[in-house]
Formats: sequence, C-alpha cells, structure tokens
Amino acid sequence: MITALDHVQLAAPPGAEDELRAYYTGVLGMTELTKPPVLAARGGCWFGAGGVVLHLGVEQDFRPARKAHPGIRVSGIYAYAKRLESHGAKVVWDYDLPGHERFYSEDPVGNRLEFLEPTPLKADGPTG
Repeated sequence: MITALDHVQLAAPPGAEDELRAYYTGVLGMTELTKPPVLAARGGCWFGAGGVVLHLGVEQDFRPARKAHPGIRVSGIYAYAKRLESHGAKVVWDYDLPGHERFYSEDPVGNRLEFLEPTPLKADGPTG
C-alpha cells in the first residue's frame, strides 16, 4: 500500500551543485539535507522544506526536464512569486487549473518547477 511520496528526483549536470545550492536554499528558501556519504560521493544535492524533499542527481548526459516537473504547494503564492522574481527567476502564471493559483519557473539548470496554492471556493461558484 502506498502511504506517501518520499521525494522527487531531478537531474542536473556535473559540477552544478553550488549553483543549485544557491537557488534551492537562497531563492526557494529550502534547507539542504545531508546525503549519506556513499551517495554524496556521486555528486548532486538534496533539499527539503515542509513535507517536500527534492533530490538533484548528477546525470552525465543531462537534459533539463521541460514538461515533467514537481508540483510544489506553497502558501502566499503571490508573495512567493515576487520572491522568485526579485532573485531574477522567471515566473510564468497559468490559470488553467480550477481551484488553484499557479505558476511555473525553472531552476538554474533549466528544470521546470510548478508552484501552486489552492484557492477557496467562491460563493457564486458551482456549489454557491
């Protein structure tokens, strides 16, 4: 029986760890997690915030994920989008998911990231 999602792994090119650390901790506000020594020797880095855990693993023939992406739930999505933009990250809003505010961005190696926040039902909506 499935009980939870443990983590999502994204790929990164060799040598990108410092750039990834700056982005995932400085821009997104995540905390770097300590990798076990045997896995740390392979490169890459892990990050967490709330119940979200992202692993960035080194891939020799790296190509960023352009369609595949983690969906990261946030609170205060408009302020969070401004935070990303103030650090130079591109924010692209998408209004096609009913009941949510959401935008897409990319990490420094080009992986697609989705950020979303559920919106309360409106009184004049379908159940209003």
